[in-house]
Amino acid sequence: MTDTNLQVRSGVVGGTLLSTALNISLHDVFFTIVMAVIGAVVSFGVSSFLKWLFSSKRKN
Repeated sequence: MTDTNLQVRSGVVGGTLLSTALNISLHDVFFTIVMAVIGAVVSFGVSSFLKWLFSSKRKN
């Protein structure tokens, strides 16, 4: 019973991943990469600004 359950689970997971991977276009991959880079840059900028803002208030 355990072997059958494992085979069914692996079949479902493998089928889901394969069908999802085949439906993702190259445009979607590039869009995701660009959005991730923009998010990382904005996050770094905001954290740097907040660090500068709070460190300059402590000096005054």
